Amino acid sequence: MPLARAKFATLRARLLKIIARVVETATRIRIHFASACPDAALFRLLARRLMASSL
Repeated sequence: MPLARAKFATLRARLLKIIARVVETATRIRIHFASACPDAALFRLLARRLMASSL
């Protein structure tokens, strides 16, 4: 997995460099990445794992 041993500052910097549209509803927060975003798949995987660990 890319960034498996990355420090928090590295992850934060990578997130800040990505342009995304955040849509918040009463029950969800959706993040829409640009179609050319190279890390979109990685952040989807991270989000799924975070959701699974919180259940």
